[in-house]
Amino acid sequence: MNALPTGQFYGQTNQKLQVGHLTLTDTEYTHPWVDWHYHENAYFTFILQGKVLEGNRKERYTCTAGSLLFHHWQEAHYNQKPEGYTRGFHVELNADWFQSYEIKPLQGSIDIQHPQAKRLMYNLVKEAKRHASYTPLAMEALLIELFGELTQTSNRLYIREPVWVKQLRELLHDAPEEPWTLNQLAEHLALHPVYLCREMPRYFNCRFGEYLRMIRLQKALPLLLKQGLSLTHIALDCGFADQSHFIRSFRNQYELTPFAYRKLFVG
Repeated sequence: MNALPTGQFYGQTNQKLQVGHLTLTDTEYTHPWVDWHYHENAYFTFILQGKVLEGNRKERYTCTAGSLLFHHWQEAHYNQKPEGYTRGFHVELNADWFQSYEIKPLQGSIDIQHPQAKRLMYNLVKEAKRHASYTPLAMEALLIELFGELTQTSNRLYIREPVWVKQLRELLHDAPEEPWTLNQLAEHLALHPVYLCREMPRYFNCRFGEYLRMIRLQKALPLLLKQGLSLTHIALDCGFADQSHFIRSFRNQYELTPFAYRKLFVG
């Protein structure tokens, strides 16, 4: 079984940055099949464009644009890429990084679904793309915040979630563009709307408006990297009332405009 050293991934490396104990790599996936292998460092994979199937000894994930995975070091896995362009961003963290911040790494391979964690990763990638002025401080702080979010999420798993939490998450993620109302969601879940509104922050760590805005924007991010899609089309497809509302929400979330984001990643 192949063991890949720091900064090496199967495919074409378009960008590589070394920031202290971190190695950041922007890679185009060019191999239709990659056999079982592992990496010497723990790392995140963030799919920016396209899709890839990834499997380990327990699970298989179909990763589309916006998917975020974490692999513990020496966690064996394989990849299968369908036809088409696929691009991923990798953040490797060596053992010294975890030790320096006294952070316990996650175990195994994890498909991270939580939009708060993905928002932090998008911001980290944005910092890397601004490498002319990037600061290690900003990247380190975002990663520490990201592990804090994942640790909180992991701790919440020990509290038995009601069935409706999973159902609500699936409803919102399957159709974030829908003009959901509290009464509609409560009816789907057979709950009183007041109870649902009160309990939402306990299990989602934010309120309805913020959560829905996050997943709508995260649906929009990969669309911005597709050629020929106008901002108006993307805004309406993702559930925003109009282009102005979309641009304003995007700027508030990511501290740059959709135009600037597109230029940063596509050039």
